[in-house]
Amino acid sequence: MVAIKRILCPTDFSEPSMEGIKAGNDLASRFSGEIILLHVIPPVHSLTPPYASTGKMLADYYEELVRVAGDSLKEMAGSGFSEDVFVQPILKRGNPPDEIVRTAAEQKADIIVIATHGSSGVHRDLFGSVAEKVLRLSTVPVMTVPAPEKGSDPK
Repeated sequence: MVAIKRILCPTDFSEPSMEGIKAGNDLASRFSGEIILLHVIPPVHSLTPPYASTGKMLADYYEELVRVAGDSLKEMAGSGFSEDVFVQPILKRGNPPDEIVRTAAEQKADIIVIATHGSSGVHRDLFGSVAEKVLRLSTVPVMTVPAPEKGSDPK
């Protein structure tokens, strides 16, 4: 049997990613493991807000995004996990699928637990699926957790 001690749980702070984190927490609790909670901030060119007409405004926007994401990640790591589960928050910048796979290798993760957003059609064709790319690139096992159905009763 494979030991599952280090579980990488990427999050984009969305509802579907919370489902992935819950599954990761269950695994960590069951196997006396730990969670590596990762958020990746995409490159600035993919986040350009409509009002950012100058480089300084864009840099200020990006730095604020980094600060808020870091605070949110620390807050998330401090609550909502089983008492016996150690959570290590990590904030990175870059292409999310690449950084998720790189972090799994750097942290010697035994598994990546990642949620899917359930996108289809044009949205998926244009933007791709982070989970799908992680599945293709990862050298460690990947567990995908489906997004909750819209209108379903969250338990």
